[in-house]
Amino acid sequence: MTRTNTVADAPLTHRQREVVALIAAGCSNDEVGRSLGISARTARAHSDALRVKLGVPRRRQIPAAFRRLTGEDPYVPALVRVRPPRSR
Repeated sequence: MTRTNTVADAPLTHRQREVVALIAAGCSNDEVGRSLGISARTARAHSDALRVKLGVPRRRQIPAAFRRLTGEDPYVPALVRVRPPRSR
């Protein structure tokens, strides 16, 4: 039988909390990657790990699950401002 980790089993890392904040701000994986200096693929891997830890099937459910489990607001405006503007 496979065991799934949850927040109770393994608390979120600082980096995962940063990713949650950026997802809460509506950032794509590309934008998360640019903001944190990582690749979009690594941002997606963080997102996938968060979905498993928080027990949700969709990326967009991560902020709500984070709030439900921790009682904390996942949105951190100061972190989002670091993101460079989108190029057109």
